[in-house]
Amino acid sequence: MVQDSEQRAPSVAPATPARVLLPSTLPAVAVGVVSCLVLVGVSVAAEELQDLLWGPLPDALGIGRYSVAWMFVMLVATGAAIGLVVWKVPGHAGPDPATVGLDAPVLPPAVLPGLLLATALMLAGGPSLGPENPIIAVNVGLAVWLGGRALPRAPGRMWPALAEAATIGALFGTPVAAALVISEALAREETRGLLWDNLFPPLTAAAAGALTATLVEHPSFDLDLPSFGRPGWGDLSAALVVASAGALLGMGAVRSFPHVHGAFRRLRHPMLMLPAGGAVLGVLAALGGHLTLFKGLDEIAVLARDPEGRSAGEFAVLTVVKLAALVVAASCGFRGGRIFPAVFAGTALGLCAHALVSGVHPSVGVSAGVLGMLLAITRQGWVSLFVAAVLVASPGVIALLCIASLPAWLLVTGRPQMQLRPDGTPVR
Repeated sequence: MVQDSEQRAPSVAPATPARVLLPSTLPAVAVGVVSCLVLVGVSVAAEELQDLLWGPLPDALGIGRYSVAWMFVMLVATGAAIGLVVWKVPGHAGPDPATVGLDAPVLPPAVLPGLLLATALMLAGGPSLGPENPIIAVNVGLAVWLGGRALPRAPGRMWPALAEAATIGALFGTPVAAALVISEALAREETRGLLWDNLFPPLTAAAAGALTATLVEHPSFDLDLPSFGRPGWGDLSAALVVASAGALLGMGAVRSFPHVHGAFRRLRHPMLMLPAGGAVLGVLAALGGHLTLFKGLDEIAVLARDPEGRSAGEFAVLTVVKLAALVVAASCGFRGGRIFPAVFAGTALGLCAHALVSGVHPSVGVSAGVLGMLLAITRQGWVSLFVAAVLVASPGVIALLCIASLPAWLLVTGRPQMQLRPDGTPVR
């Protein structure tokens, strides 16, 4: 009887006392603030360089700022400049970016300056990648290096979690995205204790990073699309179809990734791989126009400003070209992340659906397209839902996205990811 009652008793996860959690607050806040300042510093420096390269310089040369010739020259030159950094700067700007995801490796301090330089050049020069992966890697390396010296008795695994959460919080201007990423990571691991006890230090770092970003940069992801009220059956059908289409298109990019990476890898040297990648990106820019350049966050605002301003064919071209540019840039050695370009491709897909079928509300099309695309490219379910929802800032769309994520997830789960092992085979 005693054994039966013991077996039937519910298992209760042990709670962590407040006195154990409290000492982690100050290090978490410090990591959050520093991580945000690194992100903001690189972003501001890249924006200043971008304004020069794509403004006064072509004007002084008498060349159109976004002419085909200038886009081609700039992308090849950016590839050559980053190739030189990868070749000659100590640390070679870190590992092959095709092998790195959001869960960054701990890099030695000597690698970080070259990685920061390569990231800033990439952001300014126009390749279709975002800052998230390399900045997370830099912040993880800094946190482990500085934190290990400031608090040598603190567990070493704490610092990468704090830095990753802080950077994600700063990127999105809210700690919610970081909490979602960490909760997914904890679900994959054998963790002990209550969820919120495990989330407390990284959530503190994410909140500090997000608050610093809000005070310094005032980030906003709301595209100011036409307001969306109560969803109907037609909206549900549209969300299901567009999200699934986004997942399928994204999986097409994922499937091509190892093959494109292998083609560039045969060139062997960064001074060949990166300029060649820049040349391919120049051709794609000629096909898709200047909106397919850069990480895509400012460019999606341009698309959303006039959902009726382009035909379905034009939106389709933007979608396909941006996806192709993302695959090429991530394959040939440019240092950058894949979230923001995928958001652009999903936005263009959603607006394409609206242009094809006027009954597809722009907010539904955009959020569902982004959801499906991010599920395929990132394989981060909660983050995909979060980003898709904040772009339209409409409570009515959340239920649609939750339902639309189910068939889209079935299309992507268990299949290759947009990340490779060192031998070039895809991670599953």
